[in-house]
Amino acid sequence: MEKRELTCIGCPLGCAITVTLDGGEVKDIVGFTCKRGKEYARKEVTNPTRIVTSTVRLVGSKTGACVVSCKTAQDIPKGKIFAVTAALKDVIAAAPVNIGDVLLKDVAGTGVDIVATKAVR
Repeated sequence: MEKRELTCIGCPLGCAITVTLDGGEVKDIVGFTCKRGKEYARKEVTNPTRIVTSTVRLVGSKTGACVVSCKTAQDIPKGKIFAVTAALKDVIAAAPVNIGDVLLKDVAGTGVDIVATKAVR
């Protein structure tokens, strides 16, 4: 049996969670205080994912901004983070940009879009 110690990021409490695995299968989860903690722990040891935040270049801004902040619309497999950030190097958005505008569809073959997190004129 393997035990994995995690600090939950599901809410501000930061619970210390212990997950017991047997052959890669979750056998027990202890230390969580809410449902989100249990779900986070199970997912983190079996299929870890992350939201990626970054910026992309911007042209045509009336305010002189040269970048716009962005993020993945949903979490992506942790192993795809570097492929996502590499794909963002070539993205150039044209102003105006609104919050939620899709800046890149299906980034790195994940099925997840990159969306703007700030409005820029």
